[in-house]
Amino acid sequence: MKKIGVFLAEGFEEIEGLTVVDILRRAGIPVATISISGQKEVHGSHQIGVLADVLFEESDFSTYGGIVLPGGMPGTTALGSHPGVDGIIKSFAAEGKLVAAICAAPSVLGRAGLLKGKKAACYPGFEEQLTGAEVVYEDVAEDGNIITSRGMGTAIPFALKLAAYFTSEREAKDLAEAIIYQ
Repeated sequence: MKKIGVFLAEGFEEIEGLTVVDILRRAGIPVATISISGQKEVHGSHQIGVLADVLFEESDFSTYGGIVLPGGMPGTTALGSHPGVDGIIKSFAAEGKLVAAICAAPSVLGRAGLLKGKKAACYPGFEEQLTGAEVVYEDVAEDGNIITSRGMGTAIPFALKLAAYFTSEREAKDLAEAIIYQ
């Protein structure tokens, strides 16, 4: 199984990024946190410091089966202005690899043109930035290889949906029960 990359930018929403890492690793899915900030230590929007596994510039993206973009501010802005992130999400989407984003970060997918004709969810107020999407107000929206979610409060169902994408609905349900989720 190819690993999943979680992009970390200065000002990312800690719960959205780290819940994904935790849940996917519990599901046995290899995950790497990837700093786009040029240094391995990245601080979230609430000043929690995290040591990323690898720098963007050092990553061999051919070994990845999917990319996840956490939201948060100014992390989402940093993701949206990073030319490498734009190139990776476009190539992954074109290759049918997973491209997932939560909270404000689905706006990055919208600006990249990846949501045209797709169902997508986002943090309230970012709907207009989901260019071409059919905006839905579900906790998690899955449309082919694009998975989006609404925010910090939907981080667990988002991460479980990612786990199901790479394993099965049954395994994700078992994991949800093991962590006493619903």
